[in-house]
Amino acid sequence: MTQSRKDHSDARQGCGVSCHHTSRSTLSSVRTKLPDRTAHLIFWPVVVIGLVLDLWTKSIVFAWVQRQPSQIVFVIDDLLRFVAEMNAGAAWGIAMGRRYLLITVSVAALAVILVVFLLSGPGQRLIHIALGLFAAGVCGNLYDRIFNDGQVRDFIDVAVWPGKRWPAFNVADAMLCVGVGLMILSSLGVGKRNVAQ
Repeated sequence: MTQSRKDHSDARQGCGVSCHHTSRSTLSSVRTKLPDRTAHLIFWPVVVIGLVLDLWTKSIVFAWVQRQPSQIVFVIDDLLRFVAEMNAGAAWGIAMGRRYLLITVSVAALAVILVVFLLSGPGQRLIHIALGLFAAGVCGNLYDRIFNDGQVRDFIDVAVWPGKRWPAFNVADAMLCVGVGLMILSSLGVGKRNVAQ
């Protein structure tokens, strides 16, 4: 009986050491898969600075353009100019006037961006920057849709070729495009850092 108790105690002690080692190993594995401190120091400042830059440029440029008799400010001849256009849809006027649908899609997109960031892991710097740009761009246009009667302020007007102009866009849209470019670079293996296991 005494021997049986001793064996049971030894088994519990052995399991305790093994289980403790396993739990530490699992916790360590989870930590290596989460974004590290540097990832947070990249992502959140990009979101905040990008959002502030987008809202500030919209406010400043719209006030400037609307003071002009022609409602146009030429920056580089006719190649680049600032205008004051209101867009009640998404890119190229998609879902025009469907404010609540666009708000819902934007909120869902923002949630997905945050989840992807939290699952991105350390060492993927381009992805962290890209996700920050995505979040800032979505938040910038979402702000307009919520607080500007569903209309997004666009002001950057670029000539694609003589007689043809790209639809007016804003800094938020530009950040979204840059984010896509960074994602493509990341998928090609650029900007990845090996993280010690």
